[in-house]
Amino acid sequence: MPEVMFAGPDGRLEGRYHHSKEPGAPVALILHPHPLHGGTMNNRITYSMYQAFQKLGCSVMRFNFRGVGRSQGRYDGGIGEIGDAAAALDWMQAVNPGHGGLWIAGYSFGAFIGMQLLMRRPEISGWVSVAPPANHYDFGFLAPCPCGGLMLHGDTDELVPEPAVRKLVDKLNTQKNVHVDYRVIPGADHVFASHADTVSDAIDDFCGKAIARKQMALAAD
Repeated sequence: MPEVMFAGPDGRLEGRYHHSKEPGAPVALILHPHPLHGGTMNNRITYSMYQAFQKLGCSVMRFNFRGVGRSQGRYDGGIGEIGDAAAALDWMQAVNPGHGGLWIAGYSFGAFIGMQLLMRRPEISGWVSVAPPANHYDFGFLAPCPCGGLMLHGDTDELVPEPAVRKLVDKLNTQKNVHVDYRVIPGADHVFASHADTVSDAIDDFCGKAIARKQMALAAD
């Protein structure tokens, strides 16, 4: 799990990167929770997501947004953080020129940034959003959402009530050619205190099947 430092829009950013041994492996970028509420790339759920994509054979990176850990700069209300995520994506694409698909996965604030990045980068082929803060941010920018993905939420989330996320999912699923696989995790709150394995298993199931489908399609060409 080598440490990497790469150029962001407001200074150098600190990350951890795993490079797949498989040529043409998919690439996954993991985004952590809110910097002002203790969110870092070492958050337990962020790390679980990182490990899940690593087990799927992906080249995967998690990194600290500006002002977190050894990343330079200061918190920018989400605007600059989208630029940070775009810079991380640029770095990963440069290191993996022949990758087999691009995944963006975010938790809480990271889910909001990930969906913003999805709208700006058409090369992203799949996404995972864990506990998206649908009651704190307007997700109306997902119109249209470019592709389907996986959304996970806890039914006892005290910060983001589950119905707010269900409303977002229902809205996305009315869009043409978009299917969001929405999985509500019983007993999970916003920090998924004892449900990290459930999150990992869901990523393994959903993303593993999607990656296998893409590989089969490429093999058939």
